[in-house]
Order: sequence, then C-alpha cells, then structure tokens
Amino acid sequence: MTIETRLTLAGQRTDGTFNSVAPPIYQTATFRFEGINRTKGYDYTRSGNPTRSALEEVLADLEGGAGAVVVSSGMAAISTVLATFNAGDHIICSHDCYGGTERLLCTLRSQGKIEVTFSDLRDPLALVDAVQPNTRAVWVETPSNPLLRIVDLEAVAGFAGSHGLLLIVDNTFLSPLFQQPIAFGADVVVHSTTKYINGHSDVVGGAIISRTEELHRLHAATANTHGTTAAPFDSWLVLRGLRTLPLRIRQHEANALAVARFLESHPAVERVFYPGLESHEGHRLAARQQHGFGGVVSFQLRGSEDALNTLLLATEVFTLAESLGGVESLIEHPATMSHASMRPEQRAAAGINDRIIRLSVGIESECDLIADLAQALDAAVLHDAPLQGAAYAPAVPNDSDASVAAEALHV
Repeated sequence: MTIETRLTLAGQRTDGTFNSVAPPIYQTATFRFEGINRTKGYDYTRSGNPTRSALEEVLADLEGGAGAVVVSSGMAAISTVLATFNAGDHIICSHDCYGGTERLLCTLRSQGKIEVTFSDLRDPLALVDAVQPNTRAVWVETPSNPLLRIVDLEAVAGFAGSHGLLLIVDNTFLSPLFQQPIAFGADVVVHSTTKYINGHSDVVGGAIISRTEELHRLHAATANTHGTTAAPFDSWLVLRGLRTLPLRIRQHEANALAVARFLESHPAVERVFYPGLESHEGHRLAARQQHGFGGVVSFQLRGSEDALNTLLLATEVFTLAESLGGVESLIEHPATMSHASMRPEQRAAAGINDRIIRLSVGIESECDLIADLAQALDAAVLHDAPLQGAAYAPAVPNDSDASVAAEALHV
C-alpha cells in the first residue's frame, strides 16, 4: 500500500475489544498483572503503552527502521540517543545544527561526558579532518536549521561505515514522507514530532528510529531508564496528526516554493535559502535524495535593525513565534529565538547572522501569504527609506492584485 493509505489506516487495529476505528487512548499509568510475570504485554506506561506502541509501529514503518521509540520532546530524542555514548566518546556534528542540539552537546562536553567537533559536513575534507581515534558517531542535520544546507547522506554514510561510526540524522525538517535517511545508510533517525509529523502545534514530542533491532533495544532501554518516554495522550495526538501528513506536507511545500520565489525577486531581500530554488547550492543534491523540499524558507533582509523589527511585527498571517511544521505560518528571528542559546562564535561560524529570518510556511492561501509578506516588507523598507534617500515601489500590491502576482511566480 502507498504511504497515504498506510497512514489513513494507522492505529485502526489497536482496539481488539470494541473494534474502534479511531485508536483508543490508554490513559493509564499502570496495568493489571494476571499472575507472577504474566501480563498482556504491558505493565507500566513509562516502559510501554498500547497507544504509544501504535505510533512507534507507524514511525518505524515510515522510516524503514527495525523499531521506534516515542519520547516526550525532540530534545528528549536527542538527549536519549546521546545518553547511549560513553564518557570520552567523540561525536562529529553539523556546524549549523539546531541551537538546542548545539547547547546540549556543549553542555555535555563541559561536563566531561563527551567530546564534540562541529564541522561543515558538506565538505569531505572537513569530515576527514574531524575524525579522531575516539570518534563514535556523525550527527547530521539535513536540511540544516535555519540555512537549509544539504548534506550528501550517501557519501557521509559511506565514510561513517568505513570508519566504524554510527550515522545519526535529524530528519525533523522533512518528515519521513520527504526523506528516509536509513535508505541512504543512516543508523539512527531522530525527529521532533512537534513539527510536521504532528503538524498542529498542540503537542510536544520526539521519536528515535533505529536501523537495527540491537540499536532499537538500546534506545528503548535508555528511554525507559531515563524516563523520557511520551505520555499516552501526546502519542495519540501525534498519531492523529500523522494521518493527514501527506496532504499537509505537499501544501506546505507548494506554498514555500511560491514564497521563496517571491522573496527572491524582492529588492529588500539580499538572499533566500530554500533548496527548492534552482539558485540554491544544494538544489540538485536535495532533488536526488529527498522526495520534496519542505516548508521552511529562510532569507537575509537588507536594511537596519529597526527595519528588521518592523518586518517581524508587521505580518498578520505569519505569527512571530518559534517552532515550525504546524498548519499555521510562523516567522522568527533565529539569532534571538531558536538559536539564541548557540554560542555567538558558533552562530558566526555557521553563517547565522542577525539579519536572517526563518519562515515556517503553513497551509493557508498562497495569495494571502505573499500579500502578507509584501506589505510587511514594504513597511520595513519604508522605515529605512529616509535613511536611503530613495523612493520605494512595492514589489507586490497589497490588494486583490496579489493573487495575480502570486500566480505569475509559477510562470
């Protein structure tokens, strides 16, 4: 069956008592024993729960893994995987990773628990230079957050395999529908299920999918030991969200491409970061290893800090907020929001400057999204106009003609 059909049927066979079509929520902390060492498969929800198991089965199937562990947040997924390494182990990580990932790795390094090197994993020589005798894993984000750089998974997997290293991939930005890293040789895939997998901004969650049964048992035992497993109701919400993922993710992508093309043509925008654009340096690689380009678009604004603040506060459809992957569109400033915890020198090394803006493009009308960005950019540029001593003509009118302009972007 296709992914769309499999997801529509997800969880339907969970209820063997009443044959409920919607999977039930087993909102219980504990389960009754039938005797010494005799249960119906579950004893305590931290260790296992039927609702969570239903979600884990679906995610393992989508990613092509041997098993999945659903945990309480995206950071719980990352911390659970990192907890499986020994003191002194060395990890190579994408230099432009999520701010929370960088913060956790640096915290563990300062505590003497692991060693870490941040490298531009698009460069094979950088990867070679980063390897040490105690290196145990390569941690990849592709596309990266927020600059959407693309790493060649097959090449990095080949390198990791030849050196006996685990390859761990954060697949949050694309979901299993647009990328399956295990198919390229990844050993572990992590997700913040808060994002596209759930898709409705109403739950926080994470997941770990392992290529082998051995790794799956290790991650499941670690999550149980550390108490990072997800609650039943949260698991049910994510499972519910998954059933509409194929419809949502395509609309995210279509809107994101239209927004990226509009931004690329706007004089107030210095640079646009979106792998779906032919101008993106990773476009061909993304087209080869991904099934879609995703719904996140970042761009660098021209002008002053005040112009940037004006833009961030002027949008009406885009909400100024952190996170991404929900049905609603969000706008954020990575340097002071999602990547505020990243060390300033690391942000600079990763190219995340103070004029970068990240958009999570939702499933609203394409015309409304473009019109909203147009009027906000107009406001930002007009704020700087007296300083520039020049008049400014809006790139897209703020009336019904916006639909015509949006349609023209696809020509």
